[in-house]
Amino acid sequence: MLPASVRRIAQAAVVFGSFLLLSLPSHAQDVTKRLVLKDGSYQSVVKWELQGNRVHYLSAERYEWEDIPNSLVDWTATNKYNDDLKKGVSHTAQQIDAEVEAERKEMEAKSPEIAPGLRLPDTGGIFLFENYAGVPQIVELAQNGSDVNRNTGTNILRATINPLASAKQTIELPGLHATVQGHNPRPVIYLSVQDQPAPSAPDKATSDKKADAPPPAQRFQIIRLQPKKNSRLVGNLKIAIYGKVSQDESFVPSSLQPVSGSWFKLTPNQDLAPGEYAVVEMLTGKDMNLYVWDFGINPSAPANQTAWKPIQTETRTGSDEPPTLSKDPR
Repeated sequence: MLPASVRRIAQAAVVFGSFLLLSLPSHAQDVTKRLVLKDGSYQSVVKWELQGNRVHYLSAERYEWEDIPNSLVDWTATNKYNDDLKKGVSHTAQQIDAEVEAERKEMEAKSPEIAPGLRLPDTGGIFLFENYAGVPQIVELAQNGSDVNRNTGTNILRATINPLASAKQTIELPGLHATVQGHNPRPVIYLSVQDQPAPSAPDKATSDKKADAPPPAQRFQIIRLQPKKNSRLVGNLKIAIYGKVSQDESFVPSSLQPVSGSWFKLTPNQDLAPGEYAVVEMLTGKDMNLYVWDFGINPSAPANQTAWKPIQTETRTGSDEPPTLSKDPR
């Protein structure tokens, strides 16, 4: 048996150790979670809460409250990681790195970065990109046409015409100027779109047009619009008596190149003179979609109020005041 003095020392050590464990800060026992960011990195956190367009989180490394824009967080990857953590699914360092890298590549394909801090949205659409006042920015172009409902995002609205309705039709856009006005003579247009069938049921003529579809590099073109009283003329449809449709437009030489995922880049081969333009979809080698994406070129036009600008990542500690951020495009 141990001497009484030794037993007393051992008992004191146990009591002291228990006291130390009980006196440890509560956060030492908290489960570390992750906020996975869209650039593939992550923040180790104890907890977080959404406050408007920012995420207010308690850092597991510094144990201080910090903030990050909500739009920078990959919530799909964040929820997956933390759900696995609750289920006890273990992740080795190599597995985590591989998963983060795969998610980063998938995100970059859907939402490529075209300027520091400026990414195209993963929802797709058609955007005019330019540098205005030294700041890179993108502006979404909406599909336009006579009596057309605005349709943004990846879906395309197509018009159906009846060649026997009249001997001649015109394609006109209301108003003398597009809502979006570019300021640089050589804008870049980014496109990511999906097909949406025309309202009418497909017929043999529609099937034939699909078979005669132009190659991907020629699917989208830029045309110059002509002013006409209170509208802009896209083109004339000249219809022969036997139903063949021919079109007369002012095409601008341009190049269409793939970027990543479903994104393409459309660039004019030469500077555009001030005026009104539109991006058109070629359905066949001769026919085009009557609904277009219009824009103008005017170096003296005011700034586009709907422009998306780079988001600056700013964090703070020890304060509940929101950080100063660029406009959140979401």
